[in-house]
Amino acid sequence: MKNLIIFFCTLFPSFFFAQSTIKGTVTADGMPLQHVNVSLKKTNKTTITNADGLYSFKNLAPGSHEIAVSYTGFTSESRNISIADSTEVIVDFNLKENNSLDEVVITGTMKPVSRLESPVPVEVYKPVFFKKNPTANIFEALQNVNGVRPQLNCNVCNTGDIHINGLEGPYTLVLIDGMPIVSGLSTVYGLSGIPSSLLERIEIVKGPASSLYGSEAVGGLINIITKNPKNASLFSADTFTTDYGELNVDVGIKANIGKTASVLTGINYFNYDNPIDNNNDNFTDLTLQDRISIFQKWNINRKRNKLFSVAGRLFYEDRWGGEMQWEKKYRGGTEVYGESIYTKRWELLGAYELPFAEKMLFSFSYTDHDQNSVYGEMPYMAKQRIGFGQLTWDKKINKHDLLFGTALRYNYYNDNTPATVKEDINWIPSLFVQDEFKFNKKHKILLGARYDYNNNNGSIFTPRLAYKWQINETNILRFNTGTGFRIVNLFTEEHAALTGSRELIVMEELKPERSFNANLNYLKKIYTNNGNFIGLETTAWYTRFSNSIIPDYETNPNQIIYKNLNGYAITKGISTNMDMVFNNGVKMILGATYMDVSKTENNTTTQQILTEKISATWAVSYRINKLFLDIDYTGNLYGPMRLPLLGDLDPRKGYSATWSIQNIQFTFNKFKNLELYAGVKNILNWTPNEGNPFIIARANDPFDKNVQYDTNGNVQATPNNPYALTFDPSYVYGPNQRIRSFFGLRYTLK
Repeated sequence: MKNLIIFFCTLFPSFFFAQSTIKGTVTADGMPLQHVNVSLKKTNKTTITNADGLYSFKNLAPGSHEIAVSYTGFTSESRNISIADSTEVIVDFNLKENNSLDEVVITGTMKPVSRLESPVPVEVYKPVFFKKNPTANIFEALQNVNGVRPQLNCNVCNTGDIHINGLEGPYTLVLIDGMPIVSGLSTVYGLSGIPSSLLERIEIVKGPASSLYGSEAVGGLINIITKNPKNASLFSADTFTTDYGELNVDVGIKANIGKTASVLTGINYFNYDNPIDNNNDNFTDLTLQDRISIFQKWNINRKRNKLFSVAGRLFYEDRWGGEMQWEKKYRGGTEVYGESIYTKRWELLGAYELPFAEKMLFSFSYTDHDQNSVYGEMPYMAKQRIGFGQLTWDKKINKHDLLFGTALRYNYYNDNTPATVKEDINWIPSLFVQDEFKFNKKHKILLGARYDYNNNNGSIFTPRLAYKWQINETNILRFNTGTGFRIVNLFTEEHAALTGSRELIVMEELKPERSFNANLNYLKKIYTNNGNFIGLETTAWYTRFSNSIIPDYETNPNQIIYKNLNGYAITKGISTNMDMVFNNGVKMILGATYMDVSKTENNTTTQQILTEKISATWAVSYRINKLFLDIDYTGNLYGPMRLPLLGDLDPRKGYSATWSIQNIQFTFNKFKNLELYAGVKNILNWTPNEGNPFIIARANDPFDKNVQYDTNGNVQATPNNPYALTFDPSYVYGPNQRIRSFFGLRYTLK
């Protein structure tokens, strides 16, 4: 009996006081998530995941427990677990992206914040969006973003820039990891060769952001955010080819350097070496290119998870376009016309979080761009160096979320043109401050201001105001207003000044462009009873420019005239995006924009050249689970735009028709880690020469050897030149590539 009592005395404590452990891993798409909130409901136990996505709870009593996992930008999950005795229970979570559009964004306020909490509307696009229509560079990838249009500026060398809400490319600032890497000379060629294997997401802000980012952020900005090496795949490869003969190879490799650092290397190679002339003008329809880009990013592990990252990129490209019989031996001569561009470029950027209790971040970047080019017989040799350093202090005081910053930018530019008598060196110091004040859960206001000093233009002040009203959980209203400024360098921005036979005329010393913008943004989320989701976002905007600098192609067909506009320019419009996810597997992203872009001078208002009235984009996806097949149908549509003509006799259309580029892709993903994809681009087989007798003016006489002029320098109509034209390839508003098929594969090793 005594032994029995001892047995029960030892059994009961072990039963009632047995301690258990629950642990597991939180991932997304197979990759570990760090800093995920994990909690045991009905207790005060909470924890966060480490760099490997691991969490654990120890010393738990037997019974029922509910584990809740939440992370911004992903759908929260919970599990009910029963523990009977002292044991170790493993509970893993694989979070899915949240369709409520609640991603973490940085670009709008220069600090991480939930997209729904941000007073500045920010659009976010992740790699899965761009994979719906694979492209060889970021420039082409943006063609399916509503309100954003890649604009080709030359039929021969296919230079281009990015238009946001109808504004020319120089009004768009392009950042890489928040640093102004792509500007000046690289606005023409710098958007090529950014390896897609390194892409984490792209954030887009439409409207001025000069109060935070300075010059060029007048029409909007595009922030290309690269992956954190800690969260990247061990190895990834994506390659595709088209029946045009294009080949694109993209490789990403991750490595850990012990416990000291992690490094991610991305390599992009693109080659197109198959001259095609479908429109029979003896000029290449598509520029031939041989390009390689190597990007490497290091994350150094520090105490308290302080940030220290360094990245660099090497870029080389050899591209040419011109007459079909052109070879390297004709470069710079007058026998056969060709435009040949050699680009060498290297970049360095990084971020270091200072080892203080306060949130202080030092960011830096440096780029060196060397362009060796000839346009026909005209050489253009240019060098540009841009250095940038910035220190920010993120400080919260009561209800005020403050950001203080100072920046210093170094610009060096030199070329062989008569406009650059000596090298241009400029130092631009800046100060900026931002205060985000939250009145309550529904109302938030953001005030910002920036001061810049430029050697050539003096002091420039740019204020900013943003207001957010969270009407309820599914309705948000935002109002933003501010000013912007832009300092112009014509030869780094205006490709038409180099190609063709037009003469560049600068009428006066150009003053900085200034702008005022206001926009109203409304976001609504709709959840239906049967599990469908609809996200609706509408923005109306108005921007007014003073001192606007718009190239004048019309006063004299043989010239491009530059001067500050004696009047004003206005862009206004309304844009709507819809995100729809249905429980039957259909996903749709639809966008439409209407805008009016005009200039007013001497009481005369005209529509801006090469600016569409209406545009639309769409991406429709459907998965057939039984066949392991994804179908993506993407496209865009652009309404009439005014086109640059060379005179009254020019037989080409003065306005484009409404046109559309549409694509379809099939992706087979039955095999582990491997995807096979194939499809057709431009299934409507549209090209801009439809309805036009020709696209390139005087393609048969690119050096204007048979053009005759009168005593005033005007071109005369002759039997050989009945339309009184000179050689000019600037009549371009869409890609020249016809319908084509593509095939590719993706391999990912987690």
